[in-house]
Amino acid sequence: MKTVFTTGEAAKICKVSQQTVIRCFDSGQLKGFRVPGSRFRRIPREHLFAFMRENGIPTDALESGKRKILVVDDDVELVELITDVLERDGRFEVRSVNNGFDAGMMVKDYKPDLIVLDVMLPDINGKEVCQRVRSDKAMDSVQIICISGMVEEDKVDGLRQAGANDFMRKPFEVDRLIERICQLLEIESGAPT
Repeated sequence: MKTVFTTGEAAKICKVSQQTVIRCFDSGQLKGFRVPGSRFRRIPREHLFAFMRENGIPTDALESGKRKILVVDDDVELVELITDVLERDGRFEVRSVNNGFDAGMMVKDYKPDLIVLDVMLPDINGKEVCQRVRSDKAMDSVQIICISGMVEEDKVDGLRQAGANDFMRKPFEVDRLIERICQLLEIESGAPT
């Protein structure tokens, strides 16, 4: 478990911009220290925890250290496969829903770090879900990987314009999905040892 965080790591945990963390640090709201001989700021876990509590920021990301993934797909077997592989990895907490409406509700409550989003949902299409997530400033840091087996190249561009960070064509290797998740969340690929 990490005991000291960079401003970038603290920003990801708090789901705010790095500039916000730096401002809070420099103003004394967020306690920490500077690395001797450099401009780097470091925030000890207990100070970050106190700051999060004082500002009403959920501390579950700090407590578990796991990154939150929301899987949205109406293919139950695929959801089970992805969920199983991610949970066994040990670095992720996973929730899943099977339609766009539930995805919208879950995004607000669960505040995932990343959404694996099927484009062809029974009620709302994935592009609309992307747009809804992107229309909420509090969700700026959420990464979205769209998945689909039936999308033409021009539609992929549309998904990216709607806010998707990445796209994978079904069928795909789940290991490849985990690599992409790790890249987008800036964590090392390969299960921790």
